[in-house]
Amino acid sequence: MTGPVQRPLLFLDVDGPLIPFGAVSHPYPVYATGPEPLGADANPLLTRINPEHGPRLAALPCEVVWATTWMADANDCIAPRIGLPQLAVVGWPEPSDLDDQDERNGLHWKTRALVEWAAGRPFAWVDDEITDTDRSWVAAHHQGHALLHRVDPRHGLRDSDYVALDSWLRQPR
Repeated sequence: MTGPVQRPLLFLDVDGPLIPFGAVSHPYPVYATGPEPLGADANPLLTRINPEHGPRLAALPCEVVWATTWMADANDCIAPRIGLPQLAVVGWPEPSDLDDQDERNGLHWKTRALVEWAAGRPFAWVDDEITDTDRSWVAAHHQGHALLHRVDPRHGLRDSDYVALDSWLRQPR
């Protein structure tokens, strides 16, 4: 007898994918979402988060997990703003000598932790700092399927990103 099939994970970064930054040629849109969650005034960039991200992320056939330095603050400040429930949060390990080596080799500091957290489950990772080095390392060290999807931080998640994620997440495994 086999256990229940677990949905793929979607590891989601905040700065870049949800909060666009770095464009110099145009101002970013500002979104009002009603009453602000406690502490939201501490970060004016929160107004850049399009509230449509919440329903679009919730519609994806996966388990969304915060993979951001926002940590639990993502559940307090961002999830209510876009209509998401409390999500699991990846806890980042303390820096080590291995991190220094990884940095020299071009491996993102999140990569090892995400593969460990996934524990063989299929996952998509949405971030603005993913490189081919991360893709190669995951292919060599992760037993399940993985999609490392780089988002342009100047624009954040766009329609084409959601199409790519939805298509990959719906593929039979």
